[in-house]
Amino acid sequence: MPRGDKSKYTDKQERKADHIAESYEDKGVSEKEAERRAWATVNKDDGGGKKEGGSGRGKHTGHPAAHKGGELGGKASASRSAASKSASAKKAATTRKRNEGHASR
Repeated sequence: MPRGDKSKYTDKQERKADHIAESYEDKGVSEKEAERRAWATVNKDDGGGKKEGGSGRGKHTGHPAAHKGGELGGKASASRSAASKSASAKKAATTRKRNEGHASR
């Protein structure tokens, strides 16, 4: 299989790469560079192409870096006192109420 051959990638991986490339292009990155970054991201997340060589099912993708965010947080919030969280919520509510008229413009 020559370098750059995408035959071992699943349809889902190809869609993911296309979406990532579009996002980079919207930010002003060249088409070629966006494509390179997109496939690098897919490889980082999934460890390369997932289609089997013969019959059988594709390999499981595991836990891509993109899905690990929820596991990392929560410690700071859990250690805050109830009074601190309540004060923060009241402040947020006040800000939302103050900015209510600005959103419709």
